[in-house]
Amino acid sequence: MDMKKILSALCVSVLVLSGCSTNPATGRNQFTGLLPAESEASIGATEHQKIVAEYGLYQDQRLQNYVTSIGQRIVPFTERGDVEYKFFLLDSDTVNAFALPGGFVYVTRGILGLANSEAELAGVIAHEIGHVTARHSAERYSRGVVTALGTSVLGAVLDNASAAKALNTGADLYTRSYSRGQESEADTLGIRYLSRAGYDTFAMARFMQSMQLESQYQSQVSGKQAPPAFLSTHPDTGDRVASTSQIAGTYPANPNAVDNRDEYLRMIRGMAFGESAKEGFTQGQTFFHPAIGFKFTAPRGFNIENKTDAVIATGPNNTVMIFDFDSNKQAFDPQSYLQGAWMKQEPVGPIDQISINGMRGATALYNGTVQGRPMGIRLIAIEWQPNVYARFQIAIPAGAPESFIEDLRASTYSFARMSESEKNNIKSERLEIVTAAGGDSVASLSARQPFGQLNEARFRVLNGLSGNQGVQAGQKYKIVVR
Repeated sequence: MDMKKILSALCVSVLVLSGCSTNPATGRNQFTGLLPAESEASIGATEHQKIVAEYGLYQDQRLQNYVTSIGQRIVPFTERGDVEYKFFLLDSDTVNAFALPGGFVYVTRGILGLANSEAELAGVIAHEIGHVTARHSAERYSRGVVTALGTSVLGAVLDNASAAKALNTGADLYTRSYSRGQESEADTLGIRYLSRAGYDTFAMARFMQSMQLESQYQSQVSGKQAPPAFLSTHPDTGDRVASTSQIAGTYPANPNAVDNRDEYLRMIRGMAFGESAKEGFTQGQTFFHPAIGFKFTAPRGFNIENKTDAVIATGPNNTVMIFDFDSNKQAFDPQSYLQGAWMKQEPVGPIDQISINGMRGATALYNGTVQGRPMGIRLIAIEWQPNVYARFQIAIPAGAPESFIEDLRASTYSFARMSESEKNNIKSERLEIVTAAGGDSVASLSARQPFGQLNEARFRVLNGLSGNQGVQAGQKYKIVVR
C-alpha cells in the first residue's frame, strides 16, 4: 500500500473535505483532518491529567515558573497563534521531554539536570514547540487511522469514536517515536525559534552532545546499550549533533545571544537528582522510603528499579524480586492472607509462619515458570499494619545454589521500619554547584560525589565534558551530593 498516494488522494477526496491544509510553520501540505486543530486543546487537557498522575509535577514553584518563563519567551515567535501553550516540570529523573496536542509541553528534572545553560533548556523546549506547531501528533494520528481502518471505511468514521478506539488513543500516542522527518522538522523549527527569541542557536547541538554522553554512561553502568528516554521517543539519526550545528550556522552570528549558564546553574542548585525522595530512592543496594518509613537491601549485583506501584530488583539468571503493598480489608492473619486473599485462585502448598523484625509474616514456595523457564516462586507476606501487607515475590531459577537462595532470604529479612532518626538523616541526592579553583581538576571536583569509581564519568556527563576536556578556574560546575 503506497501511503503517500493514499494521502494525496484523500486531500482531494470528498470524504475528508478540508482534511489537508498548508502548515504555516513548515509550509507543507499536511493530512491532519482526523484531528482538527480545534480539538487539540481538549485532547491535550484530558491527556494532561494522565501525565500528571503518572509522573507527578516537581514540587518547586520557583523552578516551575522558570520553565514556564523560558517557554513563554519562545511562544511569541511561533507561527500558531491559535495555541495556548502551557509548560510543566515533571518529577522524574528520566531524561525526557514531550508535547501533547494543544500546546502542553513537558520537561523532566532529568532534562534540567543534564542541561548546562538556559539556552540548552530553551533548545529542548523549542524542539517540543516545533512538534506542536508542525502538528506532528495530528499528522501521525490521521495517518494512523487511515492505516488502521483503510480508506474504504474512512468516511464512515470521520465523526465517530470508532477512529479513536481503533488506535487505542491515549498519552502513548503523543509520546511514542516520531518519524525521522518529523524529528528533523522539529529541530529546524526549534533552532528558528531559538534565534528569534535571542538564544544561542548552537545550544540544541550542545545538549544533544550531552545526551550522547548520558547514553554512553548509562550503557557503562548497566552493561547494556540503551539510549535515554528522550532518544527513545526522539530517535537519534546518528548525525543530529552535526545537522543541528549546521542549521544553527545558517543564522547570522549574534554577539548578544543569550546563554545564561551561571543563572541557570543558580536556579537548579539544590534540585533533586536521581529518584524522587517522596517515591523512595536507592543508595547502594538499599532501598529507602522515608515517607512510608521502610527499607530493605537487595542482594549484591541486583539492579533496583523503583516503579510507581512496586520496587523491582533483577539479578542473575532472570532472578526477579518484586516488592509492593496490598490492602487487608478482611483482617486476615498472615497465613490466611497469603492463601485466602493473595493466592486464593491457586493453592500454594505448605505455608510457614515467620517473623521479620518484629512483624508477623507468612511464606510459601511453589513451582512456576517465568518466560518459559522453570522457577521456584517464593511468596512472603509481612503485616505492615493491621489492614496492610508488605509483600515480596521472588522468582528463583531452578537449581540455584544454596548460597544464592540464602542471599535472597537475607534480603527479605532485611525489610524493616525506619527509625525517626533514619528518616530525618537519610538524604536523597541533589545537585550542588561548585566553582573550580586554580588547582582543581575533574578528578578533584568529581571526588566530592557519592558514585565511587564512576565519580569522574558522572561528573563529565553532568557538565557536558568529553573525555579530554578539563575544568577551568572560575567556572561553575554541577556535582551530586547527599
